[in-house]
Amino acid sequence: MSVYVIVQIDVTDPVAYERYKKLAAPTVGQYDGRYAVRGGTTTCLEGIWNPSRFVMLEFPTAERAQAWFDSPEYGKARKARQHAATVKMLLVEGPAYDPRSAASAG
Repeated sequence: MSVYVIVQIDVTDPVAYERYKKLAAPTVGQYDGRYAVRGGTTTCLEGIWNPSRFVMLEFPTAERAQAWFDSPEYGKARKARQHAATVKMLLVEGPAYDPRSAASAG
């Protein structure tokens, strides 16, 4: 079952943030992850939520996502990001409802 790392980013130093992106990007694949969303336009449909940047990563398991986050490789990137942006990051796990599997379950 896939898990997702959801990241809301408010960039405070664009030059330093570019350095972070270059350091962080290769680390995701090293831990079997992939970028599902990386930047792009966001539109708030309800409530108040307007991140200046949004990223969603997909990993095969929560253990791989946690290993990525705790890794020395990503640690270097995270350190570079500390003065470049403020971040809120969630690990989200749980099965999605798939109507195809529900139809065949009976």
